[in-house]
Amino acid sequence: MTRDLIGTAGTWPDIRWPNGARLAVSVVVNFEEGAEQQVGDGDPQSERMGEVLSVVAPGTRDMGQEQIFAYGMRAGLWRMLDALDRHGQRATFLMCGRAVERAPSLAAEIAARGHEAAAHGWLWRPHSDYATREEEARDLDRNIAVIERACGTKPRGFFCRGSESAWTRGLLAERGFAYASNAFDDDIPYADPDHPGLLVLPYALDTNDMKFFHPNGFVRATEMVEYVDDALEVLLAEAAAGKPRLLNIGYHLRIVGRPARFPAFERVLARLAGLGDQVWVARRDEIAAAWTP
Repeated sequence: MTRDLIGTAGTWPDIRWPNGARLAVSVVVNFEEGAEQQVGDGDPQSERMGEVLSVVAPGTRDMGQEQIFAYGMRAGLWRMLDALDRHGQRATFLMCGRAVERAPSLAAEIAARGHEAAAHGWLWRPHSDYATREEEARDLDRNIAVIERACGTKPRGFFCRGSESAWTRGLLAERGFAYASNAFDDDIPYADPDHPGLLVLPYALDTNDMKFFHPNGFVRATEMVEYVDDALEVLLAEAAAGKPRLLNIGYHLRIVGRPARFPAFERVLARLAGLGDQVWVARRDEIAAAWTP
């Protein structure tokens, strides 16, 4: 892939989303607990990033970190699913294969409530770590298969932790994916010039609850709510000026699923619902299908 620093060069397509709004909003929830690397699961190392950085010696099972992740599935998921139901909104759940394999009933419940099941890799790891195309293809196929078994549909979109590999986009195109989301470089979708038929649906790491786990990020739930509000204010003004826009808001079960951080989810959903037809809140597969410049 070559780097494109130009994009649309400030000439925006004249597009409205299906409800007439120019601003689409994608609410993304990561379903990856149980797919993080853990020595106790036979992985060579354990994930270090959680509520605190792990102090367990490398190569030793970290049961505390396992439990921090497990909270997302056991408790956080239900709190967040109920909030989505209350506000009548549908999200995209990025599903890691091993997480689905270990909790297929939870993945099935997500799909039954109308949410999108997208692929997030077999493990919660950067795909840039793969040494060969064949190894990456094997794990991508496992990810697709386990989601299809649990949810009844094949995933149409993909996003992995960190960075894709040089092979990822080609593997996605070969398997008929509609969109890839390992992109942080625009406010609108765009076609992948090297893979016809594959749409790039950019994601964002700033309007993302992972910043609760970073020292330069959020501390209280209110801080994320206000940050998202600031993004909405800017993008709504640009939408009013005729520019199509996409806002991505990312969440994790083990992060905002916790009571003290949960308002960062609930209040943002309420804010989006209160905007009515000024925004189009949709699943990422719906956004990809609606993008017709």
